[in-house]
Amino acid sequence: MCVSTLCGASEQFRNIRQTVGTGRSRSECQHIIQSFAPGEVTPERALLIGQELCKALFNDEYQYVLAVHCDHEHIHNHIIVNNVNFYTGKTFETEHNQGKIPERAWSKLRTISDELCRKHGLSIIENPELSKGKSHWEWELDKQNLSWKEQLKRAIDEVIKVSEDFEDFLAKCADFGILADYNPDHKIDLKFMLAEQKKRNPRAKFTRAKTLGYFYESKQIAQRIISYKYQMSHSPKAKIIRTTADRFQESKGLQNWADRENMKAASKALNEMNASNTTLEELESAAHKALAKFTVMSTPQMTMSRRIHELEEQIPAIEKYHEFVEYHKKYTSLEGKEKTKYKSDFCHELDEYNKAYKKLIELFPDGHIPKLSKLKTELENTRKEYAELSAERTAYKKEADRLSRLAQQKRDSQRTVKRYLQNEQAAKKKKGQLE
Repeated sequence: MCVSTLCGASEQFRNIRQTVGTGRSRSECQHIIQSFAPGEVTPERALLIGQELCKALFNDEYQYVLAVHCDHEHIHNHIIVNNVNFYTGKTFETEHNQGKIPERAWSKLRTISDELCRKHGLSIIENPELSKGKSHWEWELDKQNLSWKEQLKRAIDEVIKVSEDFEDFLAKCADFGILADYNPDHKIDLKFMLAEQKKRNPRAKFTRAKTLGYFYESKQIAQRIISYKYQMSHSPKAKIIRTTADRFQESKGLQNWADRENMKAASKALNEMNASNTTLEELESAAHKALAKFTVMSTPQMTMSRRIHELEEQIPAIEKYHEFVEYHKKYTSLEGKEKTKYKSDFCHELDEYNKAYKKLIELFPDGHIPKLSKLKTELENTRKEYAELSAERTAYKKEADRLSRLAQQKRDSQRTVKRYLQNEQAAKKKKGQLE
């Protein structure tokens, strides 16, 4: 049941909760936002789709308020739903999340919304991350398979490649469209933001470096610059040694560390890690070396990717040219009425030839068109090399992430032990004063 205005909605919602509801839920309402791509819908059409969504999801059993907002580049619906079914008195979560499967209702909501958008010929978000909602800014970048956080991380990676040291890194961030806020006196010393993000949303907030991940903290960035420069000047043949990390991962104390809340368990985990004779510095160094290898390999991977896209555009263009060139040859060989009649009979084929020829001139301005078989062989080989390089690069990234997690766990354990010893010392000192 749709409540027409906000004025009476709160009171009507409250009446249902008090008279029909069980009183066990602390949630009074659910808030749903249904967004559309810029320029795809009018406010009237957005309202119609919102009404269809509410009809399908709520089945006229929940009170709701539906409003269309046009205050952003993208039109979107706001739906406020009373959390209590006015027939059964059950909560929205109880009705829609049976079987203790979290987010079932929101998965259903997304499915219905996508079906309605397809019905109205609108675009949807392909392969969404169901466990996390996204802002419209993130969604726009996701259409390019790149969230804004991932774009920020990649931009930072590029700055690291051209930096001499950490100070140089900070100075060059602006050249890559990154706003950097560094204050070594603060606990949260480093924050980032894309300049484009700030331009689109002046109220956007900086992202803490730690939020981006271990490798984006100030200390780690400084070490990454050193490691990258070393990897660029050396090409060691040996693979990364995994035995140390394997021993850590097999350690029962380390695997359960996150679940232990007392000092005895934390000390045991620390002792197990120390038993491997690997220091925190060695762990961090290994992590940085692995990530440096991963970063160095990005350049040849990008080169291969560009060549694959070129070949994937060139091959169909040449095939299309070969498909219609005979029509053009036949046409040019005729004269008079025969030529006019042939053009009338095969106007489509001749038009397709002209398009194909124009495309080839665009792709090969020098007029030299490679053999189709040669390009197909090159494409097959390049794809194979790209897949092998991607697999190797992924392995280095996984190794770097694994080592960084172990380093973080060891660092946290050391801090836990340090705090415990300090508290013990303070307690003994206080006890001595009392005696």
